[in-house]
Amino acid sequence: MIRSVQFDDIYFSPEDGLAETEHVFLRGNNLPAAWQDRSSFTIAETGFGTGLNFLAAWKLFEETAPVAHQLDYVSFEKYPLSSEEILTALRRWQGYFGGRLEKMAALYPLRINGVHRVHLTPRTRLTLIFDDVNEALPRLIVPRGVNAWFLDGFAPAKNPQMWSDVLFDGMARLSAEGATVASFTAAGHVRRGLAAREFTVSKVRGYGRKRDMTQAVFNRSGASAAADGLTCAASARIVFP
Repeated sequence: MIRSVQFDDIYFSPEDGLAETEHVFLRGNNLPAAWQDRSSFTIAETGFGTGLNFLAAWKLFEETAPVAHQLDYVSFEKYPLSSEEILTALRRWQGYFGGRLEKMAALYPLRINGVHRVHLTPRTRLTLIFDDVNEALPRLIVPRGVNAWFLDGFAPAKNPQMWSDVLFDGMARLSAEGATVASFTAAGHVRRGLAAREFTVSKVRGYGRKRDMTQAVFNRSGASAAADGLTCAASARIVFP
């Protein structure tokens, strides 16, 4: 089981990390139903880690979304793993992902601080932001708005700096109307932070031995801007076509 040196915590459930991802982040964000009527769908994630959440979302999208639809996946990671570490951690699901793990590893960027754009298929694009989410998120612009949030990263008790007001403020600023949130944690300050920023928050059954997790929906009308694109800092501008 791969473990973070910085936070002394595991990257995913030792029971079944893929089943945990499917329960918490995919079903927790009502996927695949949520992207059926959106020609462009954006997922934002805190904590890329091994990329397991991304791979599961990518596979589900390409198997279930209409062929003309586009997936943009934006993920923050302060301490990126190497491609070799990712391949080792996810080897047990190599066959399940059908070549996607190897393709992601082959295109995985150098672990240099900044914004890295990876075009995996004509309709699936991954943007990796190797930086502290509290530093990078305030500079991020997603004019179409984020449609689903994967609040991952390590547990609030292990990584309290990530679960901050800066994070919750950024989520409210970037979310499209009706955006959903899912997280493995049901920590009170996380639920209160979301609720204070116009998210309707629910505590629901967690995965495996974890009793509870968090789901939320953003309710403010007109949350997203009209222009098309995504930008993170003037020196690292990325535009969605």
